[in-house]
Amino acid sequence: MNRIDRYTSWLFFGYFLGGLLVFLTLFTAVDAMSTVASYKDVSTATIFSYYLYSFPDIISKLLPVACLLGTILTLTNLNKNNELVALFSAGMSLLRVSTPVLIWVILLSTAGYFMTDRLVPRANTQKNYILYYDLKKEPHRFSTVKTNKIWYRTKDSIFNIKTLSAKGDKAQGLTMYFFSDDWDLVQMMTARDVEIQGSQWLLNNGTVTLFSKDSSFPLTTDFKQKSIVMAEDSKDLQSAGQTAEMMSQSELKHFINKNKDAGLDTIAYEVGYQSKMSFAFAGLVMCLLGLPFSVGRARSGGTMINLGICLGLVFAYYVLYSSGITLGQHGTVPPVVAAWAPNVLMAGLALVLLKRLKQ
Repeated sequence: MNRIDRYTSWLFFGYFLGGLLVFLTLFTAVDAMSTVASYKDVSTATIFSYYLYSFPDIISKLLPVACLLGTILTLTNLNKNNELVALFSAGMSLLRVSTPVLIWVILLSTAGYFMTDRLVPRANTQKNYILYYDLKKEPHRFSTVKTNKIWYRTKDSIFNIKTLSAKGDKAQGLTMYFFSDDWDLVQMMTARDVEIQGSQWLLNNGTVTLFSKDSSFPLTTDFKQKSIVMAEDSKDLQSAGQTAEMMSQSELKHFINKNKDAGLDTIAYEVGYQSKMSFAFAGLVMCLLGLPFSVGRARSGGTMINLGICLGLVFAYYVLYSSGITLGQHGTVPPVVAAWAPNVLMAGLALVLLKRLKQ
């Protein structure tokens, strides 16, 4: 790395860290005001802990924006001081001038991916714990879900589900334990598979075992199909399930394979699996797209224009990204297409614009 590359790198990191800090502060301040207004009588320590565990996820989502901001402002500063013209006169192309910046963006994106894969799932689990236990005061809506079993408790029962569909409308391997007011076991029910419609559950191919104080032996009967009405809070089972954001890539892959083997729908999780990898390239894609807009601007007002372009590029990318994820989760397009199409389209546009540049 020569002196010019070091100088460019220092400029980039200054704008990158400044932009990341500004975006993080603004996002946290706005969201915190909404949280404090929504959940009253909550201690400051609880709010602080909630946002402390929220930061890894927020930072991972802001990294591409900060990388784009750092790239555009670095090149804008070089252009404004006529340093870019001098570098072009020395025979350096725009791509060569930007090489150290792009290398740092790749390294930051890689670090962001590992943070999303290792740190964010654990932080999100703790954040959701605080959300349901301390903020919403609805602990029944939270469960630490394993990739192969779900334990859930309602007012008068505890049940275990081996596999649950992404939509929360189908399950397999159900075992239910019903208790009396004194928490004595009075009934156990099993079912091979379940169709869940709110509080109405349809059980298929199972058994019912009754425990009575008047009898030394439990009474067991089989059934082909049985409909039961669960407690009202059982409808929250879907929200208590583990989302893709709460699992690492390896855990998510294992979860998808296990649910596929059980014949359950895994489209939403497959989209989440692909989107974790595709989003890691978002910073590089947006920076490539920002390069053509960073040069050729008049020095007067050029910085503000480029900042506006930066926000426009971010908005365009996230619209495409969100639209792709939504289409993928509804099964309109395959998960791979849903997650990677925004990167391919934006990278293609960037290459076309770069090719049309004179420098």
